[in-house]
Amino acid sequence: MKRAHKRVLVTGGAGFLGSHLCDRLLARGDDVLCVDNFFTGSRDNVLHLLGHPRFELMRHDVTFPLFVEVDEIYNLACPASPVHYQNNPVQTIKTAVHGAINMLGLAKRLNARILQASTSEVYGDPTVHPQPEEYRGNVNPIGPRSCYDEGKRCAETLFFDYHRQNQVDIRVARIFNTYGPRMHPNDGRVISNFITQALRGEPITLFGDGQQTRSFCYVDDLIDGLMKLMDAEGDAHVPVNIGNPGEFTIRELAELVVRLTGTGSELVYRPLPTDDPMQRCPDIARAQKLLGWAPQVPLEQGLRRTIGYFAEALGLEAPALT
Repeated sequence: MKRAHKRVLVTGGAGFLGSHLCDRLLARGDDVLCVDNFFTGSRDNVLHLLGHPRFELMRHDVTFPLFVEVDEIYNLACPASPVHYQNNPVQTIKTAVHGAINMLGLAKRLNARILQASTSEVYGDPTVHPQPEEYRGNVNPIGPRSCYDEGKRCAETLFFDYHRQNQVDIRVARIFNTYGPRMHPNDGRVISNFITQALRGEPITLFGDGQQTRSFCYVDDLIDGLMKLMDAEGDAHVPVNIGNPGEFTIRELAELVVRLTGTGSELVYRPLPTDDPMQRCPDIARAQKLLGWAPQVPLEQGLRRTIGYFAEALGLEAPALT
């Protein structure tokens, strides 16, 4: 059966993930209302969409109520990198919590399905590995990362309470490290840091001993997962990990970036930031069973695309990828 045409609201739609989601929703025929206050998002990310007849861009802060008519809501609005969310921690937690309240209120009024872009940060510095959705986390509630970690945890609580109390049709995606074109060069995330440092011929900075692990999901795979979760029928009112279970040490990632860019950058080590998790890797069994979803893009392939994007964005000569 052909999918019905829908009007979809994407909060944080001018951000890294939000702009890719807008692209994909438009490509399948939906009308898209992109809402962003441009705290970390950028008009440049959606500049190519401004003339599209089914795309609308609205400057709005989700900490204030929004009155629009839509069929579905993707709530992606929130700074997502430590550099950005620690810059204004009070605004970060207000965006996570007040934004969730406002969007859930809108979904309730409209009887619209709503998806929350949650995060692997709800697991904190995990003592269970890999992390299944049943794991309740190991989070510091008063540390420098808490504005984001606890803000997202509170948002999940709100989503499930609105579902239980008001029968709001919710979806909750716990997003693990994602990378790709349109990442902000100065967002402080490990992939953007390593690529920009390598392209500029600077030393590549590793924190700790470089043996902490992460998993990296290419943006196209992540957007596939979000859309499949939104479209899932049946009992999908559960948190779902969306990420790539391939696990790499930070040093392995640095060495791969050095090889792909052909840079002569040396690796230098700095002290580990407070509350930085030692390991992070999703158990995606639920996503595989519920959505039939698994990531398809290998890390090296995704990095090649991302390096090309950063070279162009920074106005640097693209390396002959090796």
